[in-house]
Amino acid sequence: MVDLPLANESSEPARQRKPDWLRVKLPIGEEYRKVRGLVDNYKLHTICQSGNCPNMGECWGAGTATFMILGNVCTRSCSFCAVKTGRPNEYDEDEPRRVAEAIFLMQVKHAVITSVNRDELKDRGAEIWYQTVVKIKEVSPATTIETLIPDVKASWDALEQMVAGGQEVVSHNMETVESLYRKVRPQARYERSLEQIKRTKELGKRTKSGIMVGLGETHNEVFKAMDDLAAHGCDVLTIGQYLQPTKMHIEVAEFIHPDIFAMYREEGMKRGFDFVESGPLVRSSYHAERHL
Repeated sequence: MVDLPLANESSEPARQRKPDWLRVKLPIGEEYRKVRGLVDNYKLHTICQSGNCPNMGECWGAGTATFMILGNVCTRSCSFCAVKTGRPNEYDEDEPRRVAEAIFLMQVKHAVITSVNRDELKDRGAEIWYQTVVKIKEVSPATTIETLIPDVKASWDALEQMVAGGQEVVSHNMETVESLYRKVRPQARYERSLEQIKRTKELGKRTKSGIMVGLGETHNEVFKAMDDLAAHGCDVLTIGQYLQPTKMHIEVAEFIHPDIFAMYREEGMKRGFDFVESGPLVRSSYHAERHL
């Protein structure tokens, strides 16, 4: 196999060179081609592609993918995210059926669904969220589902509808520590995201969240984020290395050594999380099936 450097490794000299532990394999193989074909044929979006995920080759090679509903243009302008920002088109009401059919054809045992932010919609896209989960359960009743939902901006009625379809896990990413929110997630609020996780737990769902490191945070700030998440009912935590998608995005402050990720996992488990996935290449949906 050929080693593939992550996201524009050979670009501007000013950018830090990625260490050896941040190298992935070139996407190849029959399963990878099969998943790619289904995604293209059903005109679906995946966060794997839109978010430049470094694990796309591994996950697609295993026959799994994280589907992104409600289009591929986000109303937010987070400084870390590779997804397009702008005014989204009208959403496709037939999308839930097509996502469900693709998952059935892929024979997925555990499906992960995410979406862009649709702040311009009164219900934040909750109806499409609900219909997507319901349709998947109709055609693939044995498939377990994790939904990675966006910030609903305290629209708690929308949250209730988003999680009412029967999914087993509901994830909402904090993304970073509190001190970096204005820089990393300018249209989000740290306390509001914690409240969303708390309310999701109160609705009886298994809860999950993720943060990136390497943005300039301290160890103590990461520990505080862990404490806050644990106090608000988060069951599963993922921690991964931030990677700059393009030169227009926020720069990497530091490449975190795998030993530090191991330490974060140990600290997370001490705080009572059911499961902590922590490593340089970890993303919120990486090995999602293990969290059940």
